[in-house]
Amino acid sequence: MSTALSHKLPRHLGVHSGGMVLTRQPIGEIMHVEWATVQGRSVLGGDKDDVAAAGLVKIDLLGLGILSALHTACDMIAEHHGVRLDLASIPEDDPDVYRMLARGDSIAVFQLESRAQVSTLPQLRPKTFDDLAVAASIIRPGPIQAGSKHPYLRRRRGEEPVTYPHPLAQRALEKTLGVALWQEQAMTLAIDCAGFSPGEADRLRKAMAAKHAPEKVAELRDQLLDGMARKGIPPAAAERITGMIEAFSDYGFPQSHAQSMAGIIYASAWIKHHYPAALIAATLANLPMGFYDSQTLIQDAKRRGITVHGVDIQASDMHATLVPDPANPSGQPAIRRGLTSITGLSQDAARTIVTARTERAFKDLEDVARRTRLPARLMEQLATAGAFDGFGEHRRTTLWVAGAFPRSHQPYLPGLGALAPSPELPAMTLAEQTAADLATTGASATTHPVQHVRGYLEQRGALPAAAVRVMADQTRVRIGGLAKYPQRPPTANGVAFGALEDETGMINLVFSPPVWEHHRHLLIEAPAVLLDGHVERSHGAVNVIVHRAEPVAVPASTRRRRAGR
Repeated sequence: MSTALSHKLPRHLGVHSGGMVLTRQPIGEIMHVEWATVQGRSVLGGDKDDVAAAGLVKIDLLGLGILSALHTACDMIAEHHGVRLDLASIPEDDPDVYRMLARGDSIAVFQLESRAQVSTLPQLRPKTFDDLAVAASIIRPGPIQAGSKHPYLRRRRGEEPVTYPHPLAQRALEKTLGVALWQEQAMTLAIDCAGFSPGEADRLRKAMAAKHAPEKVAELRDQLLDGMARKGIPPAAAERITGMIEAFSDYGFPQSHAQSMAGIIYASAWIKHHYPAALIAATLANLPMGFYDSQTLIQDAKRRGITVHGVDIQASDMHATLVPDPANPSGQPAIRRGLTSITGLSQDAARTIVTARTERAFKDLEDVARRTRLPARLMEQLATAGAFDGFGEHRRTTLWVAGAFPRSHQPYLPGLGALAPSPELPAMTLAEQTAADLATTGASATTHPVQHVRGYLEQRGALPAAAVRVMADQTRVRIGGLAKYPQRPPTANGVAFGALEDETGMINLVFSPPVWEHHRHLLIEAPAVLLDGHVERSHGAVNVIVHRAEPVAVPASTRRRRAGR
């Protein structure tokens, strides 16, 4: 990793664009602060354009949830592995980490876990820190609109020569194989090709970062074309260069930003490779953040041989934690889900449970109710989630008993007004337990919901995701599972994307505009789907091009999410 980046900072700090210092304390998913100094005094708040127009020093601070997750992961590693790590001490340039990313194995890795990144990583095959900066930048509207992604990947693989729109563009584009990835390159193109002064190039930078960037950059179009004409650049090349510059009005990274992001990418990837239980538990503890939901994170852990335990009133902390697992030959601890993973259970309620349990262990469900004074609705949620399973009764019985306690914080005196004995209730089936887990916590730590319909899917000729990932290009396939993470980015000309998840993993999905329009309500609303399509393989990336879809009933499914950071 570059010595200019975050691994040279103290443990409690990270970096952002241009060496900006960021706190690693849990400051939330996104924090944007406008800060200026006026004669030595700090001024907080206000519109950033007003601050800049007044000639004041303006600093943008961006808080990232991943920094809190990395902090949590490092604390877990210290506790369970006896190794104290931070952004300053994570070993640099580990080839095994780059090989992991080149396989597209990047769930929970900062910036590289989205469907588009997972498809791009096997084509990019990053081997160096600078490659991670490229990976952070290339899946952005600016580079995509500039037509940079596919030419860069082809040139990197040696499939086409490196070319430039004009020799004067070479200085700006040489490091990125003749395409534009960063805002600084747009500024250099304006200087070298259109004769902009440094001050005019800075005006272009401000236009690219403005609220109405396309309109503001368009105002400079004539100046760019006139300048290139004076430099003798032919009209076709001038239009190509101007198009590269204009594309960055639709959001592209500065290179300094990309380098800072690469530092966090590498740190999270290194921890994922060497201490996967810590990274996944830390991510669960800091949700919501990132691209994937808790079910996908838990399945990723289980595929790595990591045991995941559900919520337990006697053992769960407020958030996800690690617990020893002596039976695991890999030495990885197990993950214990946190109390706050239960829908409706606030941090205050979770803290009440942990505080009472710290004084002395709970004896039974009645002891929990008496000492925590939780309302019946939360007691019922805990029972449904299996948090009382350790008391020796099955979930239907604990749910019945939990619902009989006072429904408010009224005084509760044990021994008075004894509860009527619960009726003889049948135990939940495994499928019903999975449904209860998903209904209360969004994920099952025991069985994936698709496992309960695997027999039906096999009868219909559906293959698991793991089998599809190794099939030949253009093979016709049928697959079934949970359709998740639908996206229809404006840069994709109507093409939609998603993923199909089952108990063996995920496979990326691609929908043509007609297929998406015909099936989109089913894909978003159905508990699970059966899909027909064909495999598309390209330089290690695997997708299924979907032709048709039909619904499948499963015990329960995770809530649909629209992806994004």
